[in-house]
Amino acid sequence: MTERPSRRVDRGADHFAVGPSAMRWDGDTLVIDIDEISAPLPYRVRGSVRVTPEMIGTTAFALDPAGRHRWHPVAPRAHVEVSMTHPGTSWRGDGYFDSNFGDEPLEDGFDDWHWSRAHLKNDVAVLYEGRRRDGTPFELALRFDRQGRWHDVMQPAPAALPRTGWLVKRRTRADAGHAPQVIKTWIDAPFYARTALSTRLFGENTRAVHESLSLGRFRSPVVQSMLPYRMPRALW
Repeated sequence: MTERPSRRVDRGADHFAVGPSAMRWDGDTLVIDIDEISAPLPYRVRGSVRVTPEMIGTTAFALDPAGRHRWHPVAPRAHVEVSMTHPGTSWRGDGYFDSNFGDEPLEDGFDDWHWSRAHLKNDVAVLYEGRRRDGTPFELALRFDRQGRWHDVMQPAPAALPRTGWLVKRRTRADAGHAPQVIKTWIDAPFYARTALSTRLFGENTRAVHESLSLGRFRSPVVQSMLPYRMPRALW
């Protein structure tokens, strides 16, 4: 995660590279090659991630009425293999792959959002909600079947979650009468949190990956001044 000048970017129909790190399609598998230096403590981060979709989502969803921001769940369910040499670790399991893209920075379009994904027995549930910069709310509740087909479902009941160590607000959805539990907070940043939840959705007990993003916090000059320490900006 290093910002680099445009001359270090290369992309084509089946690959995208920024400096020494890149992603490419190898048949039906997305291969992500990582070669970075961590920040703020500098150490080598090197290895590969292989993402093999079990289903392909063919629809991109507009998150605002003008369509300036789109979200595409590329692989709602996938098999993931991680093999890192620096640090030396590896694992494999279920995963997910999506993409946000648009015509303006996210902080120009939104104040916050809350997203979660859960693998159910037969489907994948994805819940998305937030507040746009103009104050209007947005929400999506989708289920994807084994063929990648999606359909709208009614949002489950609102459910509170504790704030993070940086006091970022978190909220989610769950079946009425069920209180989701935070299993682990993987990322606790001044404007972003990624969390593992134990929850109940659509009549099934499951674990979910959850994120909360505060773009109001992100716009803060204090947070902006901190970003180069977490994401260095290389000149080469």
